[in-house]
Amino acid sequence: MKDWSAQFLRSVLDVAPEGIVICEAEGDQPVVYVNAAFEYLTGHAAEDLLGRNLRHLQGSDREQDARYRLQQAIERGDSCQVLLRNYRKNGGVFWVDIQMQPVRDPAGRVTHFIGYHRDASERPRTAAKALAGLPGWMREDRLTTLTTRPYFEELLKRDWALAQREMRQLGLAIFDLDSLGAYNDTYGRAGGDACIRRTASLIAASFRRGSDLLGRWDGGGIAVLAHGASEEKLGEYAQILVQRVRDQQVHHPRSAAKFVTVSVGIASCMPMRDQPVTLLVNAAEAALGRAKAQGRNRIAFAAKGDYKP
Repeated sequence: MKDWSAQFLRSVLDVAPEGIVICEAEGDQPVVYVNAAFEYLTGHAAEDLLGRNLRHLQGSDREQDARYRLQQAIERGDSCQVLLRNYRKNGGVFWVDIQMQPVRDPAGRVTHFIGYHRDASERPRTAAKALAGLPGWMREDRLTTLTTRPYFEELLKRDWALAQREMRQLGLAIFDLDSLGAYNDTYGRAGGDACIRRTASLIAASFRRGSDLLGRWDGGGIAVLAHGASEEKLGEYAQILVQRVRDQQVHHPRSAAKFVTVSVGIASCMPMRDQPVTLLVNAAEAALGRAKAQGRNRIAFAAKGDYKP
């Protein structure tokens, strides 16, 4: 075919089965074209999208490593592929597989970016099917209503495998009540259980993103798996929680602080292919041990040497 007119090329894009978006490379990368498949995927009409940056599709869910990698690729003028959480016009969340390519003029200058968007919502669901049939008592910890450690570990393995394929950052924070044994000796097991339950509720209330995963670890331990969170950001949240637990002023006569406190170990990495999930778990536990050894009531970050399988 010799007549590759602009009208013909646009008609090809209009009927493509996957969502296609074209954005300008300059300024705030405003959208200049969307096809019908993209309108259907997002629930937004073209007039809602044209002239705007697509970041509004993430709503307030901005702490995603995929967004950072997209921005880095735009700044470099490179292509990239990411898996991103977006939100439809009706508020529903969906995962989208994005392949982005730069478009260059005859002089080699990047003028636009074209993005190919495919609905990938079934990926996380398919990965979780093997776990969905577990009975409730194996999935939910009765004391805290968080996930049990065995179930948390299975979900962690699933998310670790997804992060390996999609090159996403994972952060693991393990919170642990300080001197819980001495607290139980003073107030009995029921008192200790009440303390664990109260602390678990406080931590759960601070990690409320749909991607956050919380579970009961050992004894007075609570584990938090955070997707796309840098070590620094996870550390900021953890430090706030350490202070909040201390500020409850729950009396603990056999603690150096005289109140109930927690220590936290934090590890974060982008898992490489063939690396076992124990790499992250061992690093977080080593950091927790360091926080305890340094006097408790504090956070500690995993050191490079802590990342061991």
